[in-house]
Amino acid sequence: MSNLYWLSEEQMARLRPYFPKSHGVPRVDDRRVLNGIIFINRNGLRWCDAPKEYGPAKTLYNRWKRWSDMGVFARIMT
Repeated sequence: MSNLYWLSEEQMARLRPYFPKSHGVPRVDDRRVLNGIIFINRNGLRWCDAPKEYGPAKTLYNRWKRWSDMGVFARIMT
């Protein structure tokens, strides 16, 4: 039994319109990264402590920072 956090496809479909579109090079799966960001925040972990299933810690942090600066999470919460 895994204790990793995964959004369902239905939940992700509701959130997808809030994320910026990819330009140029395809980016790492938004669902995997968002799950990692949620897992880190829920458990109060450092980025470097993220389970490898969510991808590289640097990717998680960079996406969290970029999306936070763009107001993505604020729009989701409203």
